[in-house]
Amino acid sequence: MMRKILLNTARGYGIFAVLLLSLSHAAGQQRPNIVFILADDLGYGDIGVNGQKLIQTPNIDRLAAEGLLFEQFYAGTSVCAPSRSSLMTGRHTGHTFIRGNLGVSPEGQYPLADSVLTVAELLQQAGYVTGAFGKWGLGPVLSAGDPNKQGFDQFFGYNCQSQAHRYYPTHLWNNTQKIMLEKNGDLEYREQYAPDIIQKEALRFIDANKDRPFFLFLPQILPHAELIVPDDSLFRSYVGKFPETPYAGDDYGLGAKSAGYASQRYPHAAFATMVARLDRYVGEVVDRLKALGIDKNTLIVFSSDNGPHQEGGADPAFFNSAGGLRGVKRDLYEGGIRVPLIVRWPQVVKPGKTTQHVAAFWDLFPTFAEVASASPSLPTDGLSFLPTLADSPQQQKHPYLYWEFHEQGGKQALRYGKWKGIRLQAATKQPKALELYDLDTDPQEQNNLAADNAIVVAQIEKWMTEAHVESRIFPFAATAKQEQNSEN
Repeated sequence: MMRKILLNTARGYGIFAVLLLSLSHAAGQQRPNIVFILADDLGYGDIGVNGQKLIQTPNIDRLAAEGLLFEQFYAGTSVCAPSRSSLMTGRHTGHTFIRGNLGVSPEGQYPLADSVLTVAELLQQAGYVTGAFGKWGLGPVLSAGDPNKQGFDQFFGYNCQSQAHRYYPTHLWNNTQKIMLEKNGDLEYREQYAPDIIQKEALRFIDANKDRPFFLFLPQILPHAELIVPDDSLFRSYVGKFPETPYAGDDYGLGAKSAGYASQRYPHAAFATMVARLDRYVGEVVDRLKALGIDKNTLIVFSSDNGPHQEGGADPAFFNSAGGLRGVKRDLYEGGIRVPLIVRWPQVVKPGKTTQHVAAFWDLFPTFAEVASASPSLPTDGLSFLPTLADSPQQQKHPYLYWEFHEQGGKQALRYGKWKGIRLQAATKQPKALELYDLDTDPQEQNNLAADNAIVVAQIEKWMTEAHVESRIFPFAATAKQEQNSEN
């Protein structure tokens, strides 16, 4: 089996990494820790700092007040597995290995290949301790895509995205060990709330590795459907605040679907509580780093894997979850792919700032590499945004950003400068005409300007052809059939 090409830490990283490393050595500090918190289906407008009015997110807002808020940042695509593949590999969805939510038996998704180099492997080879706690979805246990084979020393959580639909599952995974949750699986015995269990393990990882550089990946489950939370004071603080229409779903108990969504009497209150609980977890991570005295030497990044979902009784319109942008999860309009990004790093990032730098998931790989003074010897599509973090004018910019979506007949989107091109039914024999929007004047993408800008349309179409490299595993024109069980 082909082994991955290892990194070269002796050369190739930028001037900013050299400067940061020298400053770190001068201060007697180790290389910076990296903590990446990834929410699941959290919309651009679901947090207070981006305009949310109905849900309180004080810890995430504090993270922004102490760091840098990106106002034009994008996920890898608008559904889970390919977006996360883009994140892990530093490749956009015209190049990345996983391009759809293709489930495999008995549990998991189609695996990342052994030949793929992930950011976790890069950091592991550079001497970082690596841990992932939450939802994986990039390969079953013991497959080539097993997180332990893709750069993580420790994994705890859901291996399979479909299993992660249930917040009271029958089991989780600790590396290759199946951890049975004996008090779950029936309505009368629904006691072990998986996100709380996973959060405790993540905090233990921080404690255990406080004296050496670590990469902590927290792919949270919240606030992905199903809409369910413990009946505690946080939930009760939202019950009765909103109008409610009960949701009838697939409940726990004998014969229940493992990937179903439970009924919820208070779907608005439940969703609000899930976002608030995610916010609580963020606060716990920051507070633990501060208590250990390592927060100033820790780069914390917070984002979401795609736009807001509508499954399980969720109501993104009620909460303005897309922040006024058009579209939701599975759309390549801005609401489906523009996501929050907050970066806190006291030694480098000035507090309380915002940036209009346009970046995407595939930029995180080279950014983390530069922070860790490591150079990948496999190519990425990304550009490090470390200069933006350091408030430097020397930031490189992409000629364009590109996305694919392999369901619903296939979709393509490309942004260059102020222009955003979208093609629907792109994988069919009769693709729709390209839509063109000026995001500077029309971020809601309401006014299609394609008819008046033929040169721009032609350039975008040329780049779309260039950016798409056909995949044998995920052929663009045939993926819809593969993705029948893709509610992730």
